[in-house]
Amino acid sequence: MINIDELKFDEKGLIPAIVKDAVSGRVLTLAYMNRESLEISIEKGLTCFFSRSRQKLWLKGETSGNYQHIVSITADCDKDALLVSVEPDGPACHTGTFSCFENPLWKSEERHDFSLDMLMKLIEGRKLDKKEGSYTTYLFEKGIDKILKKVGEESTEVIIAAKANDKAETVYEIADLAYHIMVLMVEAGISLEDIHRELASRHVIDHKVKQEKMTQ
Repeated sequence: MINIDELKFDEKGLIPAIVKDAVSGRVLTLAYMNRESLEISIEKGLTCFFSRSRQKLWLKGETSGNYQHIVSITADCDKDALLVSVEPDGPACHTGTFSCFENPLWKSEERHDFSLDMLMKLIEGRKLDKKEGSYTTYLFEKGIDKILKKVGEESTEVIIAAKANDKAETVYEIADLAYHIMVLMVEAGISLEDIHRELASRHVIDHKVKQEKMTQ
């Protein structure tokens, strides 16, 4: 761990802070902090920035309610920029969008962005706006029994591939299972954030158990 004294603030006493969602990894915004706002952020566990236009501190969410709960703050190799991982209560942008970065400028035709969050949104879209010929739409139309049957079938396929020690096939089948699990999640009204919180709570419990064993 480094301390604030090691950071390199610019000539105006500011340091850029890239804020990302702790679950999806998506970049939410780029803001600036001075030493005071950084200290407040660490003390409160909430992002506090310095507004260059208003020349004053502002606690994100103080007026909108869209607080950003800090998971971690990491400095880059030169210690002149920060990466802040957060769990947001709402949109990051003042326009009401999830991220401030919503205006595409250029996109490769050969390479494509992908995240579980993007896949989840696609699946959610297929449930709300059913697309003819879509397999995902087909699953939602058939209902919970069909979805559960597919989850069971894909679980079996994972077991068979893993038992055969076939890594490539196991990866393929796990991907199939993950997709069908996500369809089930959407059908059941379960979000990625719900799973993230549950796993995070178990990690804390596991960490405590390990500590207790070490002290015995």
